[in-house]
Formats: sequence, structure tokens, C-alpha cells
Amino acid sequence: MRVLGIETTCDETAVAVVSERLGEAGGEILSNEVLSQIARHAAYGGVVPEIAARAHIDVLDRLIRRALERAAIEAKDLDAIAAAAGPGLIGGVLVGLTAGKALALALGKPFIAINHLEAHALTARLTDRLDFPFLALLISGGHTQLVAVNGVGDYRRLGSTVDDAAGEAFDKVAKMLELPYPGGPQIEKLALEGDAHRFNFPRPMLGREGADFSLSGLKTAVRQEVLKLQTPNKQDVRDLAASFQAAIVDVIVDRVRSGVRLFTESEGRAPQGLVIGGGVAANGAIRRALVRLCAECGLRFISPPAALCADNGAIIAWAGLERLKRGLTDDLDFAPRPRWPLDAEPSRSHHGKA
Repeated sequence: MRVLGIETTCDETAVAVVSERLGEAGGEILSNEVLSQIARHAAYGGVVPEIAARAHIDVLDRLIRRALERAAIEAKDLDAIAAAAGPGLIGGVLVGLTAGKALALALGKPFIAINHLEAHALTARLTDRLDFPFLALLISGGHTQLVAVNGVGDYRRLGSTVDDAAGEAFDKVAKMLELPYPGGPQIEKLALEGDAHRFNFPRPMLGREGADFSLSGLKTAVRQEVLKLQTPNKQDVRDLAASFQAAIVDVIVDRVRSGVRLFTESEGRAPQGLVIGGGVAANGAIRRALVRLCAECGLRFISPPAALCADNGAIIAWAGLERLKRGLTDDLDFAPRPRWPLDAEPSRSHHGKA
């Protein structure tokens, strides 16, 4: 089976074709085309929804053709069309969702609406052939949550952020430090040359029951130090970046440790592994800390390649393929969902053939 996936929930326009491996678990990425809009939004210090939606419209048709060419197949040879239907910026979601529906209708193929978070959660099954159940840490600009993944469409949220998402915190702190957008990679780079012990930033929620996150207080603490310094020099900025990143890492490790405990208690067994996904999952310091945690807990650690942690069409196509194999397709009246909690999945009503 071969599925084309479309992703337009934020500021990457992405289209991919993925097939299943015959007689094997996992899948094969036949093409994965991504056009970033970073240059268009850099001047604004963040994503401008209207600019993002217009940019998706400008390039999506061309990207679909390129993905098919790179995959060396014709559109008629596809088995289904999958498109991210949320959560995300509503204008962008509408562009990709409408294109996916139109393509499915024109080709007479099944249509599958994909929850963007589900796509990140299932990526490890594409790359590492992971069995259910497992624990997924989804960390991006818009989301920070821990989810028990028991099967396709069967998710239970164990914890989430009560305020800022991890990626949002990285970008806001980067803006305070007058670093270019996107801020996360800039902070990670500067942190390598900074003193992580110079500033004693708070670790919100550390040691608390449950697995929720809170990062707003940490962000405020960084702002206060920046104001005290008035005009931070280059080393100040490096030390601020290192101290902030160290605090984020400590919070994430503590919350994941608690999430593993919650998973084991509620499910009656340990997870098959810990999966991380989302743009912030590319952060090397976070990855290394979670590798150590998994070694302590005796868990398998699965981190897909950085390109598959960021927004892309391959993970949408794979989630579509996972659903298609189980007969889970959607009607063409499936509405875009700017907010779409992953654990709301069981209430999903559209499972008819397109």
C-alpha cells in the first residue's frame, strides 16, 4: 500500500509518499518533500498565520507533483490520500485538508484525516518497528505532553503543559536574548559555550505528583535576569542560554520519569519504550538526558531522525497508512480542527469510506 501525506499545520509545506514493507513491520519513505517558510517569518520573530496560509497555497500543487515524481509513481497508483486536519493554524490546515480531499475525490481514493500529534506519536513505528504500548513525549512549539500509546486511535494523555509549550519557551527566551528565529537551535548552539550553573533558574513542577509541565515561571525568571544585566554581553547570553536549557532538561526528565511510573501503574505493565517527537525533540541535550533516563529505567529509547521529528509529510502518510490497514478512513466532510486533543480520538465518528 502507498499513501500520499500532506502537512500544512504550521509553517512547513510538506508532501510525501510512504509505502509499507512487504512482509515486514515498518515502512519505506519513497519521497519526502518539505519547503520551509522560516525566511518569510524571521522578520516577525514568529509565524504569521496569514502569511503561512498564503505560502502553502503558492507551493502545495508543485510539491505534490514533485513528491510523486521523486517516488516514481503516478497519482492513480496511490492507495489513499492523507492530510493533517489539525491541530494547528486554521488557515494552513484548511489549505492542506482541502487539497487532500480534492485529490482523493478526483482519484476516487480513500481519504484519511490525520491528527498531527498522532503522526508524531506513530513515527517510531515507521522508523523502528516499535510494538504497542509505548510512551510518547511530544514536544514542539505548540505542544508539550506525555501520551500512553496503546494502539492506533487509542491514546491516553498522562500529562501536558499547563501554560507554555517547550518550543514556545525556547522561542520566547531566544527573543529576550535577541537571537534569530527560530530560537531553539540558537539557544542549543550557544549553550554549548555557556556555564549552565551560573544562573539558578527554577525547575517548575519538579517532584510533583502527576506528569504535567509548567514552563511560564522559568521563562519569567530568565526575563528578570536579563533585566538585571541590562545589556548582556556575549558570555552573559551564552550562560543564560546554558542555564535555561539545563532547567528545561531537568523539568522534562523529571516529568517523563513520573510519566513512566504513571504508565506502569495504570496499564499494569511497563511501556515498550519511550518515543520522542516534535521539533524540540531534535535538541541534543534533551535527547542525551532522556537516553540516560531510559537506561536507568530499563526502557528502549526511540528518537526518529531529526528530519522526521520536525513537521513533514512522511509522518502524515505513515499515520494514514496505519489507519488504512485497519479500515479507518474518513468522509470528505471532515472538518478542520485547530484544537484536537490526541486523547479525544476515541470519540471520532468518521470511519466511512471516502
